[in-house]
Amino acid sequence: MNKAESIVLNDNSSIKNRWKFLRNEFRPKGKMFTWFNVISVPVILVGLVIIVIRFWKGIGSVTNLTQEVPWGLWIGFDVVTGVAFAGGAYVITFMVYILNLKKYHSIVRVTVLNGFLAYVFYAGALLLDLGRPWNVINPIIGNGFGTSSVLFLVAWHFLLYMIAQLIEFSPAIAEWLGASRARKILSGMTLGAVIFGITLSTLHQSGLGALYLMAKEKIHPLWYSEFIPILFFVSSIFAGLSMVIFEGSISRKVFSDQISAKNHKAHSVIVHNLSKICAMAMFAYFFLQILVFVHGKRWNYLGTPMGNWYLVEMLGFVFLPMVIYFVSYRNKNITWIKVASVITMLGIIINRLNVTVIGFRWDAATHYIPSWMEIVVTLTVLFTEIWIFRWVINRMPVLRESPAWVGENH
Repeated sequence: MNKAESIVLNDNSSIKNRWKFLRNEFRPKGKMFTWFNVISVPVILVGLVIIVIRFWKGIGSVTNLTQEVPWGLWIGFDVVTGVAFAGGAYVITFMVYILNLKKYHSIVRVTVLNGFLAYVFYAGALLLDLGRPWNVINPIIGNGFGTSSVLFLVAWHFLLYMIAQLIEFSPAIAEWLGASRARKILSGMTLGAVIFGITLSTLHQSGLGALYLMAKEKIHPLWYSEFIPILFFVSSIFAGLSMVIFEGSISRKVFSDQISAKNHKAHSVIVHNLSKICAMAMFAYFFLQILVFVHGKRWNYLGTPMGNWYLVEMLGFVFLPMVIYFVSYRNKNITWIKVASVITMLGIIINRLNVTVIGFRWDAATHYIPSWMEIVVTLTVLFTEIWIFRWVINRMPVLRESPAWVGENH
């Protein structure tokens, strides 16, 4: 056998081994009949049927949207709320790669993965909400909107940020595939992708709020102000970090076998430090809300049903978790920090829905209420994202340590 024949045989053997590896990786792992599986699978199946009906018969066949209320639950929750929760990715990468806070390095990959999947699925959810999905390209090319449109900026921010996050996460994919050369190249691109991604993320977090500046006459005065972009940006900081605390606490239990003893010990320290950042960001947000309220002279709305609901949001879901975060940080009470993260996440959901759904055309004779099919599709998007998140965690070095050859190459 000559040298050329030997190379061909080795290449064929390598290809067969890779296919065998991929086939094994795509096989189910772990228990099939878990509570999450039993609940999520039927919801996803029903949701897929509804999605087919939506594209077959049109958006009006499954939603309660109208010409007066063209954006409903799929935008208010799937996109506007979901992107806020994905804000932890730009905050953590900024802390690790820019501020060089290495103690948070163990949660970088899982946070970036969570953010990347959120953007992919919530950007995909936009297709569901478009009456003519094939026109999704228009905001990107500026057709019918113009390059000065907020939609043009948000569309490009979404597209480029998803690419940046994929590059940030790509070393983990290379390690999973055993591609040492590709891993070295991709790792060299990480810092540039992080800087680019942070810039994009800060812009589109506020950009989503800027979309609603044009709806001044439609949003209740308690939730509308010219400072919506700033409020959306600041709230994305503690929304994203609260999601990091919440998701990290669940992952620590569900994927405990993936996490090293060292990172298990570091979990409490990380959660403790993140609670301080959340408390400070929430204080800044609460102070800004007070300034907006006083400057807008909105005292006359207090005592009305919407005014009471506004106080519930501000006091119950901003001020209260802020105090819990601060006190728990001082007392190093990890349990209450996790409680604060849940309350904060509920508060973000309430705030974004107040702006996009509840407070939108609040004075209309017939108010928009999502149909049960809209709710099922929203759960389908969420559950599918969790399924893929779990699949990646169980196969790629996200929570667990990188392969030994990574250290040998450095």
